[in-house]
Amino acid sequence: MSKKHISWLKDNFNNVEERIVNLSKTYDSFVETVSVDEVSDIALANSRARLRMTALYATAGSNGGIVVGTGNKVEDFGVGFYTKYGDGGVDISPIADLLKTEVYQIARELDIIEEIIQAAPTDGLWGDGRSDEEQLGASYEELEWAMKESENPSNKDLSEREKDVLGIYQRLNKSNSHKMNPIPIFKLYPSD
Repeated sequence: MSKKHISWLKDNFNNVEERIVNLSKTYDSFVETVSVDEVSDIALANSRARLRMTALYATAGSNGGIVVGTGNKVEDFGVGFYTKYGDGGVDISPIADLLKTEVYQIARELDIIEEIIQAAPTDGLWGDGRSDEEQLGASYEELEWAMKESENPSNKDLSEREKDVLGIYQRLNKSNSHKMNPIPIFKLYPSD
């Protein structure tokens, strides 16, 4: 979120505070410590999310607070578009049962400025400004459709784009299911 957006939120909501924690040196030190030749770009990007989570928990724990998740239904339960033990590591997730379009509707009801609502969603993990849509290969609106279509197939003839989006959704849902399912455990005493 840009500094301009934070300023607007602080000016309009008395419970919003700004705290800047620059993790660049910490990340750079981490990169120097691990063998970059043996660590993939995605693993390094996910390390950024895990460093942010660590900083958020340190701040929350030091101030009697909690870490609040920002994932929506498609991200958290559809395509698993978050970092396990990174931005997925939260205490509460108030919008996780809402579709992105519903989040936008609530934002408008709260009179959030359009500039914030229309800002391209990005995880900020790559340092090059790439949007969620660029990474996912589909918009959230398309992925919402694919999520609904996967849960209750319409049996209609799909356009080529719809087939592509449905394929993207199903591939991500399957490959990221480890994030969305409980951690597997060994049961010494199986349930009856």
